[in-house]
Amino acid sequence: MSALPLEHISLEPKEQSDGPSPAVFVLHGRGANEQDLLPIADELPDELHVISLRAPDRLQGGYTWYELDLSGGGLHESQPHPEQFRRSLELVSESVSAAIESYSLDADQIGLLGFSQGSIMSMSLVLENPTQFAWVVALHGYLADSHTDVQPDAIAGKPIFIGAGKADRIIPHTRAKDAADRFELIGADVSFTAYNAPHGVSPEELRDLVAFVSAQL
Repeated sequence: MSALPLEHISLEPKEQSDGPSPAVFVLHGRGANEQDLLPIADELPDELHVISLRAPDRLQGGYTWYELDLSGGGLHESQPHPEQFRRSLELVSESVSAAIESYSLDADQIGLLGFSQGSIMSMSLVLENPTQFAWVVALHGYLADSHTDVQPDAIAGKPIFIGAGKADRIIPHTRAKDAADRFELIGADVSFTAYNAPHGVSPEELRDLVAFVSAQL
């Protein structure tokens, strides 16, 4: 079996099938690790194979996908560090391809679920390679400036769930709304809601994202 470029946790489907399994790749936020979003992943449909990836760079007690470029006006206008962002996008894409082979996954049923930095990564990944991913859940993130003009034909009709928090002081919900508007403009099938929540997943958001993922399988 091929080794994945990124450290990860692999959780077999709770409900086994005879053929390749649909899967979700989970991308955590800044300063967290591959275990951080497992409670959310545990609520997803039983037939999903869950692969939670660890970001490549250490940050305090956790890991980060990239450092922040704050030159645009501070945290609320932050952007990914370009070189580190590119490296991490490629590492995730390579890890997805390797995992499909290693874990006998259904290449036509691969989803992404990301929170904060992981959400920003997920939205950029599906724009770069929309045929690699069947659906995306992007929680409390924004669309990086480097990808605002990317418009692949295959994004048309792509199911994308974008969640935000009205009380989010890290990534304002308006940035997530801008991302949702952009995806709608280029033809994706977008579900967007701003919840009465801070920078975290509320029970209502969890309920809605689980329903969204279930509808994709």
